[in-house]
Amino acid sequence: MTPKPFLLPLVAALLMAAPVFAAPTHTGTWTASAKESQLQLSLRMKGEPGSQMGFSEPLTAFQGLSTADGSTAPFRMTREAGTFTFEGRFSGGEGAGHFQFEPNESYAKAMAGLGYPKLSSEDPFKLALFDISTSRIKELAALGYKDIPLKTLFEVGIFDVTPEYIQALAALGYTKLPLKDLVAFRIHGVSPEFVREIRGMGFPSISQDDLMAFRIHGVTPAFIREMREAGYTNATADDLVKLRIHGIDREFVRSFSGSKGK
Repeated sequence: MTPKPFLLPLVAALLMAAPVFAAPTHTGTWTASAKESQLQLSLRMKGEPGSQMGFSEPLTAFQGLSTADGSTAPFRMTREAGTFTFEGRFSGGEGAGHFQFEPNESYAKAMAGLGYPKLSSEDPFKLALFDISTSRIKELAALGYKDIPLKTLFEVGIFDVTPEYIQALAALGYTKLPLKDLVAFRIHGVSPEFVREIRGMGFPSISQDDLMAFRIHGVTPAFIREMREAGYTNATADDLVKLRIHGIDREFVRSFSGSKGK
């Protein structure tokens, strides 16, 4: 996230100042933007050029946070894996400053008991950032997803593949999907709501592959309605995808029909 021009002097002043943290485990700088009920944060690790992570969290996820103009109160975000502490200043809903992360030793012990005995010094930071709790790992295991590789666990956290999401898809008939497929669903926006909408458009048994193709190529309920109004009343899922791929929409059909009548 690039700071806005009026924020640059604030960022520069804070980044030149020495951090106030003593012997932190992980430190770096942050910039943030408060929008409605969310705080969009970008973290840059100290001593790691190019290492930047952005994410968004509800304002309620932070303890002691004030985004009022001139606010300098420190605030925290506590995860099971550890705690992020932020120091800095806000102005006009934009903020910048320094942060530190302190891992939770009991979390590391609990993770060892779940089959992750060799976490690196960086792993707790990432697990905290993506909010991978031990209860979440246990819930995934109860759903049949056991012994998840750490790399896949990070992907599950990044793309928010929650037990609730898995159960919602299972209730719609999409059971025992591999985690890589669930991650792909999340990446492309295949939500339970989208599935129900498509089914309501006359595709009660739409396949997993067709759902992915619909999202990748932009086959929406609105597009399906438009093409039916244009005469494609019996178009299959494959037909609709091909229409999208070749750029055929309602306007194209109308212009083509008009040119034929001349």
